[in-house]
Amino acid sequence: MANNKCNRDGFATKLGVLTATLGSAVGLGNIWKFPYMTGEHGGATFLAVYLLCTLLVGMPIMVSEIMLGRYGKANVFATWRKLTPNKAWSLVGVGGVVAAVALMAFYSGVVGWVYSYIVKAITGQLNTTDPAVAQAVFNDMVSDTWSALGWQWFVFIVVSVVIIAGVSKGIERVTKTLMPILFAMLLIVCVRSLTLPKALEGLSFLFSPDFSKVTKEMVLMALGLAFFKLSLGVGTMMTYGSYFRDDANIPYTATRVMLADLTVSLLAGIAIFPAVFNYGFEPAAGPGLLFMTIPAVFSSMPMGQLFMSIFFILTGIATVGAMLSIIEVPVAFMAETWTGCSRKLAAIVTSTTLAIFGIPATLSFGVLSDVKFFGRTAFDCYDFLSSNIIMPSAGLMICLFIGWVWGRENVRRALSNNDALSNRKLVDIYFFLVKFVSPVLVLLVLLKGLGVF
Repeated sequence: MANNKCNRDGFATKLGVLTATLGSAVGLGNIWKFPYMTGEHGGATFLAVYLLCTLLVGMPIMVSEIMLGRYGKANVFATWRKLTPNKAWSLVGVGGVVAAVALMAFYSGVVGWVYSYIVKAITGQLNTTDPAVAQAVFNDMVSDTWSALGWQWFVFIVVSVVIIAGVSKGIERVTKTLMPILFAMLLIVCVRSLTLPKALEGLSFLFSPDFSKVTKEMVLMALGLAFFKLSLGVGTMMTYGSYFRDDANIPYTATRVMLADLTVSLLAGIAIFPAVFNYGFEPAAGPGLLFMTIPAVFSSMPMGQLFMSIFFILTGIATVGAMLSIIEVPVAFMAETWTGCSRKLAAIVTSTTLAIFGIPATLSFGVLSDVKFFGRTAFDCYDFLSSNIIMPSAGLMICLFIGWVWGRENVRRALSNNDALSNRKLVDIYFFLVKFVSPVLVLLVLLKGLGVF
């Protein structure tokens, strides 16, 4: 077994810690999945429920993963071995890798859609505000077998190049550059969207909740989204935590990441929903919502084609942040434990494996659209398996380990940086949530996914 710990790379600056962690959390979950799920589940009401789920589940588990990762200073499997001699806990790491494969299988396909739309935007194929035309362009794109697969494979090539460059020179450098640019571009889109005639209808849909419409299904979907958007339960935050500096303030960093992640989601909603209502799109249009509304926003503004091209370029690049964090999990394991396995080889093997597993999901909108398992396409199966089964299972195990095995004293030392930080009350609140509240809520998601109720 190789031991590369002495030469192990890490984040070089505090800004790098923040932007890399934020890059893991911010991606298509914010710009793609959050808007369409909000549209499908009632707008502002779903947003309010999601925010509560993030505070009660997302934040505590994110802090837990980062804390355990920094303690272990290794890949997820080695970290669990260091935490406890009970090898059964290492299965949590195994589950994380399985979830990463399922997640990347469909997520990478959607990222491929974004890259395809970059070309379409540049060549003027998206200059329309007609919902029927926008729908046709999207349908043609996702149903074209070789085009869809080609763009997905291209995405893996881009991510592999960054992974091979390393943690500080690859992941940190890329995310430090891209995150501020993404925020700026989202603000530009929001300003334009808010000038549309029916912008107030979109804002009302996003920010005027009706809590009488809260349903059990909505709560469970919001809990699942909190896992997906913050990249929890797949070992990403634990792996990134292993690259954290010893003086990093984990609760402070996690809070900033959560707030920035929420801000990006809200900006995406402000950019999309005014256009939805202004141009007659359907809020519950599903996974294609982003790809039909953003062109409508830009097509109606001066120099719209140029701004549309820039937006999809930056969206495509931003998605790399989330993919980097997920692919880094198996890459770190292989590079640190397999004798003779370099980061380059680990990245190539991981990306190739994920590309193969992603083929059925990518073709679910084309030649495999009629092939279903338990009533779901391969795309939906991968999404459901990762978001509703494996990720919640891993999250539940992490809560149980922190609250009932590792204990309050270890948590206090880890989050206070051995008493260098005065945050005892904050640690007490966190420990209460992770021991009693978060596991119950996560268990509900898991039981729903298993069909118990």
